[in-house]
Amino acid sequence: MVNGQAFVAYDYDGKPVPPDHGGPARLVVPHLYFWKSAKWVRGLRLVAEDRPGFWESLGYNNHGDPWKEERYSGD
Repeated sequence: MVNGQAFVAYDYDGKPVPPDHGGPARLVVPHLYFWKSAKWVRGLRLVAEDRPGFWESLGYNNHGDPWKEERYSGD
């Protein structure tokens, strides 16, 4: 983990991430309950401002800090 930030993993223990574990690349967001992670990455889009994604539009917290117990919108 790099300073508690998200990263894209393409290998594990010196070997490529296998498809059944999200390979060839998998987004990992360890500091936000891991549910902000994506098993299969099809692309990345950089935007100037944050927008709610799939889970956030269904009521999950937009940030999701586990130390603050931010699981659902309004937490």
